[in-house]
Amino acid sequence: MRTKLTRLFIEFFDSERASGVILLVSTMTALIIANSLFGEKFSELWQFKAGLDWGLVHLNYDLEHWINDGLMAVFFLLIGLEIEREFYIGELSDIKNASLPIFAALGGMAIPALLHFLFNRGLPTQSGFGIPMATDIAFAVGILALLGSRIPAALKIFLTALAIVDDLGAIIVITLFYAGKLSLVYLGLSFIVFALMVLLNRRGVKSLPAYLIPGVLMWYLMLQSGVHAAIAGVLLAFAIPFADGSETSPSYRLQHTLNKPAAFIIMPLFALANTGILLSGISIKELFTWNTLGIFAGLFIGKPLGIVLFSLFAIRLGLSKLPDGITFKHLVGAGFLGGIGFTMSIFVTFLAFGDSAVAQASKIAVMLGSLFAGMTGLFILSRRFSRFTTRKRHLA
Repeated sequence: MRTKLTRLFIEFFDSERASGVILLVSTMTALIIANSLFGEKFSELWQFKAGLDWGLVHLNYDLEHWINDGLMAVFFLLIGLEIEREFYIGELSDIKNASLPIFAALGGMAIPALLHFLFNRGLPTQSGFGIPMATDIAFAVGILALLGSRIPAALKIFLTALAIVDDLGAIIVITLFYAGKLSLVYLGLSFIVFALMVLLNRRGVKSLPAYLIPGVLMWYLMLQSGVHAAIAGVLLAFAIPFADGSETSPSYRLQHTLNKPAAFIIMPLFALANTGILLSGISIKELFTWNTLGIFAGLFIGKPLGIVLFSLFAIRLGLSKLPDGITFKHLVGAGFLGGIGFTMSIFVTFLAFGDSAVAQASKIAVMLGSLFAGMTGLFILSRRFSRFTTRKRHLA
């Protein structure tokens, strides 16, 4: 049965593919500038304070925090809208289609977290277990796109659905394990605002400003509560009416509007602000710690192992089946591409370790683990396709 791709999915896939290339360029730019004569000025740029103190509103943060707490909330809003779309009319709307990427994502989260925990149990760095759990949609899809139209459409959907479920898992982990000192008053107020938006949804209100304006208030209250403000973006996405998912629905219109800014502004800024690591300031000893080894092993070994094992387990039990056109080699290749953590992994690093030396070494481990996993996945899939092409030509 031929897999059908919706227009919005194709648009989302294309934007993530382009975003992967831009993310790579932004990362290399940040690394080069940070280790050049302009490194000090580059670092000072992200520490520039900008904010607002007016009445009860106190917002006075540096640019790095505005990006990580503000713009990332918009990115999470887009992720939330995509999760919503997938559950309503996408690959995850049918339990038989959804079961395989769900099982794959669960394995891809559990095994890396377990590996890191085993490496770091009892150490101060055990809180970094969530770092290798994430999959970066932009980079994973970007590398998959390098193989062009030779990739089965079903594999694109499988990897995207897997990464989306993975993002949902990351959101849950961030909420449960990486909240700061909680203020129950602010948290309660943020949920009251969320409940009011859900009520608007139930009453059939479809005006986007009716949700976006309270959404900003919910973001501020969530920021003050100690729970990371990016979670407000996800809650806002679930409050916005999906309706029939057509081009006139509020959810579709907002996702369509956010696709390009997220891909070409928010994610590059995040990479520039968070990957400008001063390599000379990190010793070899700091690079070879149980924490960095746990991150690298989690991404390069744990991710593909968990994705493949849990997928095979689900297939063997009859709970899932491989989509038409996908082979075991496809599954293994996609498993390694799932090991590209990057954006979400660096985001969790920021939450776990702040701006410490441990965080800087962790970011390098994330980059190396993601690089090795991505290149291995590309090699496996390209080998598979080159053999297929050669065989096809020979038969012809």
